[in-house]
Amino acid sequence: MKKSLTAALTTALVVGVASTTLAAANPFSDVPADHWAYDAVAQLADDGVIEGYGDGTYRGQNEITRYEMAQMVAKAMAKEDQVNAQQKAMIDRLAAEFSEELNNLGVRVANLEDRIDNIKWTGELRYTYEREFGDTFDKYAGGTQTDNEILFRLEPEATVNDHWKVRARLDAAWNPDADSSDDDHDNHVSLERAYVEGTYGTTVIDVGKLPVFTEQGTLIDDTLSGAAVTFGAEQPFSGTIFAGRYNLEHSAWKDELKGARKAGFTGRTWADVQLVNLNWNPSEKFHVGADYVHLKMKDQELATLAGLDRTCNYWGLGMTWRPESTVALSGGYWKNTSDESAEVKNEHLKAYNIELAYKGAEPENPRTFGLHLAYRYLGGGVVLAPTFDGAMFNTKGWEMGAEYTFAKNIVGTLIYFDGDQIFSAEPEGKTEANKLFARLEYFF
Repeated sequence: MKKSLTAALTTALVVGVASTTLAAANPFSDVPADHWAYDAVAQLADDGVIEGYGDGTYRGQNEITRYEMAQMVAKAMAKEDQVNAQQKAMIDRLAAEFSEELNNLGVRVANLEDRIDNIKWTGELRYTYEREFGDTFDKYAGGTQTDNEILFRLEPEATVNDHWKVRARLDAAWNPDADSSDDDHDNHVSLERAYVEGTYGTTVIDVGKLPVFTEQGTLIDDTLSGAAVTFGAEQPFSGTIFAGRYNLEHSAWKDELKGARKAGFTGRTWADVQLVNLNWNPSEKFHVGADYVHLKMKDQELATLAGLDRTCNYWGLGMTWRPESTVALSGGYWKNTSDESAEVKNEHLKAYNIELAYKGAEPENPRTFGLHLAYRYLGGGVVLAPTFDGAMFNTKGWEMGAEYTFAKNIVGTLIYFDGDQIFSAEPEGKTEANKLFARLEYFF
C-alpha cells in the first residue's frame, strides 16, 4: 500500500537533532505496512489535522515506527477541539491503539506540541466582482460602477499562555483596473486587526484593533480600536461591552467622505464609540440579540456633512428562529434616535432586516451549499458598516443569494440585490438601485 500522506509526519520528523537521537534509540518496532493506522493517519492528514513534511509524502514505501506513529497521534490529540465527530472518533481509536507509547512519551510529546503549535496561520485568497446599476444614483449610493478586487489575507494567532492569545489580520488588496493606488482604485496592504485576547472561564477580554459585530451585522461588522469584555461566553445569556473609536472613512460613509475630502473637508473623521450587545439563546432553535451604540463625532463639521447630530444613539433588537437545523428565519429593527434635521428624515434613521436562509456552504465539505432570500432596509443615518454584500448603503429592496463549495476550501458566492434608494419624497424621488455581487474564495 502506497503511503502518501498529504501532510503526514509531525513532531519526530521536524524537531532536528534531539528527535533524531531519540528515534535512533527507540525501543518500538515498525508498524506493519497493512496496519489500519496508516489509513487513519492518511485521512487525518488529508483533513489538515496532522502536518508533516513540506513535500507531503511519507518516505516512499518505508514503514514507520510505533514511536513515530505515537507522535502523530499526539499531534492529532492536541487539536481535538478543532475536529468534527468522525475525526475525533478516529483520533480516540488511534490513541487507544498507541496508548502505551503515548504514556511512555507523554511529557516529551506534550512539550514538543506546545512549541510547534505556538503560532497558527490561516488565511484566504479571493476575487470579488461587484456591479452597481440603476436609474440615477445620488450621493448616497456612490454612482454606477463596476469593481474588481483581488484580496490576499493572512490571519496569524499566537498562544502566549493558557489564558492569552495574540491575533492579527493582514490584508493585501489589488484592483486589476489599476496598477497603483489613487482616489478611484484602492490598492493597499493594511494591518486590519491586531489585538490580544484573554479567556478566563466564560469571560473574554479583547484589547487593540479588534473585530466588532452587532446583532445580525446590521449596524456594524468592522474593525474598531478599543477594548471589549464579553461575559458569559458560549452560555445561554451573554453580553459584550466595547469602548473605543472608529474612523468613519472606513464605514459605509466612505464614498461621501472621500468626496468631501476632494471638496476641501479637512476635519477629523474619528468618532468615539461605546457599545453594548446582549444575547439570549434559550435553546438551539431560538436566539434574541439587542444592541445599543453611542457614537460621538470628533468634528462638528463632520456631523453637518452627514446631516446628523454630533452625538447619535442607536438601538436595535433582532431574533432568529431555527425550526430545523438547515433552516433559519431572522429579523430585526434598528433606530437612530437623533433628532430629525432638514436633510435627514425619519426614513434615513431606521433599518430593518428579514431573511430566510437554507443550509450553508461549508469550506471543509465539498458540494455543500446555501441559499438565502431577504428584504433589507438600510437607512443611511443608522447603518455604520453593515455586513451585507448585496444591499447597499441607504437602499431598500430584495436580496437573493447562493453559495457553493466547489472543492475543499474553495467557495463561490453569487448575490443579486433589486432595490431602490431611500428618499423622503417618494415616488418622485424614487430611484432604482441594483447590484450584482460575485466572489470566489480559497481558504487555507
